[in-house]
Amino acid sequence: MELNLDEIAPELREELNRNVLFTTVETVKGWIRSNSLWPLQFGLACCAIEMMSTGGARYDLDRFGVIFRASPRQSDLMIVAGTVTKKMAPLLRRLYDQMPDPKWVIAMGSCATAGGPYVKSYSVVKGVDQIVPVDVYIPGCPPNPAALIYGINKLQEKIRYEAKTGKRVTNP
Repeated sequence: MELNLDEIAPELREELNRNVLFTTVETVKGWIRSNSLWPLQFGLACCAIEMMSTGGARYDLDRFGVIFRASPRQSDLMIVAGTVTKKMAPLLRRLYDQMPDPKWVIAMGSCATAGGPYVKSYSVVKGVDQIVPVDVYIPGCPPNPAALIYGINKLQEKIRYEAKTGKRVTNP
C-alpha cells in the first residue's frame, strides 16, 4: 500500500510533517546506548569520593540514565577514578575484559590520566591508557562532580556520533 500525499488535506499533511520522524536503526541504537550507560564502580582514591557524590542526590546521575553497577558483566562503562598502581593494573584489565561489548572508559582525575603527583613513584602507572583504551579524560585533582557530568555528556555525544557515522572516534 502506498501513501499518496496529494490526496491528503493540507492541515492533515502539516500534521504529518510535524509528527513523522525518519531515522536509521543505527542512530536509534546510538541514542539508546548513550542514554543508558551503566558504569562499573571502580574507585581507587580520592576521586572516588567525587564520583560517589555525583551519583548522590545533589547531582543525581540517574537523570542521565547512568546507574552504577557492581559487576563488570552488567556494565558498559568503566570510570577509573584515582591512582592506578602497578599491582592494581592487572585486576583493572581483567575487569575491563569481563565487560561486554560495546564498552567505554573514562579516566577521572590527574592520577588516572597521567599519574598525577605520584608520577615519579616506582609503583604508579603513568596513565590508565597504558592498560585499557580511554575514551574520555577528565582532568583535575580531584575533578568536581560537574566535571564528571560534563565528561559523561561528552561520552554520550561520542557514542551518538559513532553510531551515526559508523566511524570510531579515537583520542589523539
